[in-house]
Amino acid sequence: MARTILVLGAGKSTSYLLDYILKKSNVENLQLVIGDLHPEHISKEFSSHPNCNVISLDIFNDQQRKKVIAASSLVISMLPARLHIKIAEDCIYFKKHLVTASYVSKEIAALDGDAKKQGLIFLNEVGLDPGIDHMSAMEIIDRIRNNGGKMLLFESFTGGLVAPENDSNLWNYKFTWNPRNVVVAGQGGAAKFIQEGTYKYIPYQKLFRRTELVDIADYGTFEVYPNRDSLKYRDAYGLQNVLTLYRGTMRRVGFSKAWQMFVLLGLTDDSYTVENSEGMSYREFLNLFLPYSPTDSVELKLRHYLKIDQDDIRWGKLMELNLFDGTKKIPLKNATPAQMLQYILEDSWMLQEDEKDMIVMYHKFGYEIDGQKKQIDANMVVLGENRTYTAMAKTVGLPVAIAALQILNKEITSPGVQIPIKKEVYEPILSELKSYGIKFKEHQVPYLGYNPDSIAN
Repeated sequence: MARTILVLGAGKSTSYLLDYILKKSNVENLQLVIGDLHPEHISKEFSSHPNCNVISLDIFNDQQRKKVIAASSLVISMLPARLHIKIAEDCIYFKKHLVTASYVSKEIAALDGDAKKQGLIFLNEVGLDPGIDHMSAMEIIDRIRNNGGKMLLFESFTGGLVAPENDSNLWNYKFTWNPRNVVVAGQGGAAKFIQEGTYKYIPYQKLFRRTELVDIADYGTFEVYPNRDSLKYRDAYGLQNVLTLYRGTMRRVGFSKAWQMFVLLGLTDDSYTVENSEGMSYREFLNLFLPYSPTDSVELKLRHYLKIDQDDIRWGKLMELNLFDGTKKIPLKNATPAQMLQYILEDSWMLQEDEKDMIVMYHKFGYEIDGQKKQIDANMVVLGENRTYTAMAKTVGLPVAIAALQILNKEITSPGVQIPIKKEVYEPILSELKSYGIKFKEHQVPYLGYNPDSIAN
């Protein structure tokens, strides 16, 4: 009898996930069921496969949802994170394993005891970031410790970017994942991390002006701004006593300084709606946030407000987005400023069908062994194939798919709500990912420790 993998949600990050399962389906005796609110959007490449069944599924329809979960052997939820709890509760009731690429919520974490009682594996954070970052970090941290080393420093940066060959705008950026997450990044509290034993906090309005630079061979220089909470993995990674713990997001140099203009103007605010947003022109939207003047143009008011000149590269970046266009309209009703900005950016920053994206990940490990301080830098670069088979979909979807099969084959056996930091989980997944070109290059470098030019000053 075939083993049924139920995939809930078939969005942008699922192409490699679905492809992996179907390519393994005959050998591994798998049946794939894809449940999505819009099954018509799912590629015929998948829906026409003899081992695949695509169904229309509204996860708020309790009867329908419970029926498909009860009939499955394992559930993969690629739905928005806030919806996982419904799926997880059903998985407890029907005794089904669950895999997600999302952060563990408090609600999911509370199911740990029930999952263990039922012998169920609820594996979360097994995509890219979170996911490959955890697994690749723990592989090296465990190796350092097993050799007698003591961890002093851990920094980890990840970026979803456009491939160099399609890097064709002044921002050096295009959307390769959920645009909304890009627009509201960093909101909801100060970024916090620890550097050389000192806690650091950066409020949102300063976040994009506190960056540091990293270099990756063959790909050039990138800038990094801090993630909201770098300290949440101290206990999970066993790094309670490290002097430096910092996680951040990578962009091409100059992006953050330009993005800060949107923050200063208030365009990224998602806390209120704009009256009469529907039908508003890009130019009218921008003018909402500038002082009134009976004579000055929107352009002049903006340059004065932001204190930038016409020959500033940031001005060119604003022009490139058609922000001053009075004919382009925003069709969104009762939209927040962030939603309106997202619409404008999507107009310029979406990948074209034949364009490629790029994933970049960079880790720094500082440690002491035999009285000497040492450092390992490790980086990974993955390039996409096109707008469907993206590097983002590859690095999110493949670890999820590999983990699901490992669980079904009883190669991952420890029950409970967890993230992929145990060797039994990360070792086989990282090993298989290498065959898909997802691998890290390691370099032994001089231990830097405190850097007077770094973000922590």
